[in-house]
This record gives sequence, structure tokens and C-alpha cells, in this order.
Amino acid sequence: MTPVLDRRTFLKGLGVVTVAAACGGAATPTATSTAATSTAAATAAPVAGTISVYSALNESTNNEFFGAFKKAFPNVTVNVLPLAAAGELQTRIKTEAASPKADIFIGGSSEFHDPLGKAGLLEAYIAPNAKDIDAKFKEATGLWTGWYTGIFGFISNNDRLSKELGNKKPATWDDLLDPSWKGKLVLPDPVKTGGGYIFIATQIFRFNKDEAKAMDFMKKLHANIAQYVATSPGALTLIDQGQFVGCPNWAHDILTEKGKGNPIDLSIPSDTGFEVGAVSIVKGTKNLAAAQALVNWSITKEAGELNVKLSNRGSTRTDVAPAAGSPKLSDVKLVNYDRQWATDNKDRLLKLWQQTVGL
Repeated sequence: MTPVLDRRTFLKGLGVVTVAAACGGAATPTATSTAATSTAAATAAPVAGTISVYSALNESTNNEFFGAFKKAFPNVTVNVLPLAAAGELQTRIKTEAASPKADIFIGGSSEFHDPLGKAGLLEAYIAPNAKDIDAKFKEATGLWTGWYTGIFGFISNNDRLSKELGNKKPATWDDLLDPSWKGKLVLPDPVKTGGGYIFIATQIFRFNKDEAKAMDFMKKLHANIAQYVATSPGALTLIDQGQFVGCPNWAHDILTEKGKGNPIDLSIPSDTGFEVGAVSIVKGTKNLAAAQALVNWSITKEAGELNVKLSNRGSTRTDVAPAAGSPKLSDVKLVNYDRQWATDNKDRLLKLWQQTVGL
């Protein structure tokens, strides 16, 4: 007789880690409750139980962010499946639709959350704290809520850029078409990563939705790309190590890498795009109250400030200051990014890009 696995055993088989109660504590197989409380917990209705989170955040952010949530809601156990590629988490939620394994999908751009909502795979929830979030950063019916922003920039390896390209950083995305960049660039895989797709969409908006011109740009750029990397953090590591010279990537992650003492630098080419990082509740959640508590807590000032500290991302809240040295949306030249159009046309545009570059 085939043994029946309980939820926790199944998730552990998937590589899920359970976040410890202490803020910043390492992930451990089992969580321990803490008696610590916060204002959020004191004012909220008692919430208890277990929730499983599919997270596109990095490990250090996962540990501290969910550790802080545990302090606010000590009776909630949070099991986290960390997977940096939001596209893979989106696919997992789709394939598990008949028997959902996750309660929450957090991180990754809204382009990965919105289609799930349209497919009926997300639970609508307008969190009380959503009143503090501008309408352009959230889905009107509460299918997803934006809690951070990220600007698309360019990472370059200082040593190789100086020796091989005369230390010339790209002022525009068109600068990357120069033959001197051939074989020296990598790009997060547009099919698997939010960053890669937003980069394509940015080019389309840069050319005023002229898809032919945008695809011509992507085809020419393809000639200079050495690798399409499965995750955005993985692409950053290759530049840190000097395996390649540069890569379009998230400004906040580049700043984080630079803060570790890596020999890299950040630049922001003109006419760039940005993401709205989202959090959503998976339809069929086994613990709706705890899932709602996590969404509502994620968009508090406390959580926003913690995320800025941990990741250098921007916040969708106006009362959360940006990280030191971090570019603000108002500081850079952005394309007129039509997020809903980019979301609705994502599958079609990715197929068009694959056909264009021959992948």
C-alpha cells in the first residue's frame, strides 16, 4: 500500500525550508514558536497554523523577512520553497491547480502573478494596508498587491570593462549592439525570469510598441550574448567572477553585490524599465487567515523598511525611504511601461522572441 504523505513531508521532499522564529535565523527543518509580539500582532485577530510560501526572493531575504513576520505572528509556521526564478514558481502553481501546494506566492514581478489571477488561480484579497499603496502598484480587486519596485540597470565587471572596453559603460541599450561586446554579455533568460522578460518589454516600449524594431534589436543583441542564464542572481555571479563583462539586471541586486565588495559597478542606461514585485494568495489555500495576515503584513511600513534594508529594492509605500545610493523611479529616464499590456502579451512576445533569435 502506497504511504500517504502529509503536507509537510511532501513539501520537505520538494526542498522546502521552514523559517525559524528568530529574525535572521537560519532555515531549519522545524520551526520553533516565539513569545515575541509586535504592534501588528497585538492589533490583529489571533492567527495560527501553517502556511506554505513559494518565494522568488533570495535566501537571506527569505530568512530575515519571514523571521520578522514570525515575530509579528508567533503562532504561524511558515514553510518556504525558495526558487529565484519567478517563472518556474508560476508554472508550478499552474500545474498544481487541481491540488494546490502553496498558500502564498511572493516576489517576482506582477507579470507572473497577474496571469494566475486571470486564470482563477489566485484568491482576491484587498488587504487593509493596501489603502496606502498607489493604484498603479496593485490589482484593483486584490488578486495581487505590489510591495516593492525594482529598476532595470546594467552590471559591469570593473577589471574586464577597463581592459577590454576602455571602461565605457552603456549610456543606452543600443550601446550593447557594438561588436566590441560580442561574447562578453549574459542576460537572464526571458522565459524563466521576470528580469529577462521585462528587458524585452522595455525594448518594445522604447520603440513605441513597434515590435518589428524591438525584435530587430533583440536579434542584433543576441549576436553579442554568450549565455541566457536561468536566474537573475546566477547572471550576477558570472559578472562578479569576471567570467563575462556585463549583464542587464536589477539595480537593487547589483547594489547588493557591490556592497559585498565584488569588483563590479552599476549603471542605468536611459529609457529603461522597472518591475512591481507582488504578493498573492493561491486559490485553495488551506489557511486563508494566515495567508491574508502575511499579505497585509508585507505591505506595512515595517516590512517595507526591512525589505529595503535587506535587498536595496524600492518600496511601493511613500513613507519608506530608499536605500542609500539606490536609484529612485523619479531619478532615471523610464520608458512608458504599459504593465498590463506587457502582462497580457507576455506569452506571445516570448514566442516571438524565441522565433526571432532561433531558440
